[in-house]
Amino acid sequence: MDPSSSSNLLRSLPSVDRLLRALLPIPGLPAPLATEFIRRSVQSWRQQASSGSPPPSFDEAVASLHNDLTSLARSRIQPVINATGILIHTNLGRSPLAASIAHHVASVASSYHNLEFNLDSGSRGPRGRFLEESLTLLAGAEAATVVNNCAAALVLILRHFTSPDRPEVIISRSQLVEIGGGFRIPEIMETSGASLREIGTTNRTSADDYRRAISPRTALILRVHRSNFYIEGFTGEPSLAELAAIAREHHIPLAEDLGSGAITDTAQFAGLTHEPTAAESLAAGADLVCTSGDKLFGGPQSGLIFGRTPLVQALKRDPLFRALRCDRLAFIALQETAAACLDAGLGAIPHAIPLMAMLSTSPDALADRASTLAASLQDLPADFSVVPTESQCGGGTMPKSAIPSMALRVLPHQISPDTLAQRLRMGSPPVTARIADHALVCDLRTVFPREDSQLAAALRSALGHA
Repeated sequence: MDPSSSSNLLRSLPSVDRLLRALLPIPGLPAPLATEFIRRSVQSWRQQASSGSPPPSFDEAVASLHNDLTSLARSRIQPVINATGILIHTNLGRSPLAASIAHHVASVASSYHNLEFNLDSGSRGPRGRFLEESLTLLAGAEAATVVNNCAAALVLILRHFTSPDRPEVIISRSQLVEIGGGFRIPEIMETSGASLREIGTTNRTSADDYRRAISPRTALILRVHRSNFYIEGFTGEPSLAELAAIAREHHIPLAEDLGSGAITDTAQFAGLTHEPTAAESLAAGADLVCTSGDKLFGGPQSGLIFGRTPLVQALKRDPLFRALRCDRLAFIALQETAAACLDAGLGAIPHAIPLMAMLSTSPDALADRASTLAASLQDLPADFSVVPTESQCGGGTMPKSAIPSMALRVLPHQISPDTLAQRLRMGSPPVTARIADHALVCDLRTVFPREDSQLAAALRSALGHA
């Protein structure tokens, strides 16, 4: 292109300083971060101008950058009102912590604390003794420990028990599942260095399939609970007790990845069936069980490992354990979650855990809250009604769950339900809801009662009334 034309385009570029004066401050966005973002944008426009593409005008640049910077600020992790009805919402942080637990985490984390300090002796002590003792009791296990998530727990188990001489892990084809986010059990197993020994078929695997697969190269038998889907029809597989007998006969460890982390009988809740617990798996003969701590257990992101003392202690001595262990904040939140479960009593519903409280709330109580909300918003340009709906467990757990619930249905007069949903997401605090039957539906089961007034204010603002 003509060099003079390129020079003219470059001279028309808005300067970084002028853009900064027009844009800053952006609420929630540190000035250095905004400055660097603007500099990168100007550099990109400079490269386009050098190629002959005209840069944006000053007003266009300001409008574009304002949108981009505001979007960047919104990506900062913040509270969100979850009106989707999905209780363990992976995109929204899975299970929320109790306010009292979050307060305790803040109180301890903002001070020095006895993370690895024995207050009795005044010397270094083990990390997580209280937590491990609590988890051991909750699961009826000989021992327990934690790492940073359930996938890490599985990698640690496989990495520790396999070796070049015994690399094989036996697993049924029906259990080679994808756990979400594109991560698949076979890939996790291969990452650990284990060699898969797939047996059976998609729908049927027999005890003899396991027996025939065992060889001197076998390190472990692994069973993976299908927590995010189910198979029906002409199916069959040996029970955990049968697998345990086979494993003992050949002196091979049996591990189970339960994933969902149930600590109590989920059949106590309307709309849920029974989800296997670590206690049941251990009682049936599993040597090691790993679960998630941020699903049905109701704690922070973590992987819980339960099992026989020699095996758990061996895992804790593995060099990989240090790389995979939880940080101090997760330890604190986990110990308080475990303590809340114990305070409720073994096998009882720990209502102090928000997930358990949500599951326990009756549809009638939700309907009362929805009716109050609807009555307070009748002056807005929308039709409000209270409708029955169904909540879901979510988080890759209990795919058959259909929990009876009640919702506030909003049919706006002047804008589309999709536009209303977008406005709610852009608010402060953001609100996520769902669209069903051409209306916005706010499922009250996943909205904390303390958030009802905020939800009302958000709807009022999104529908055009301050």
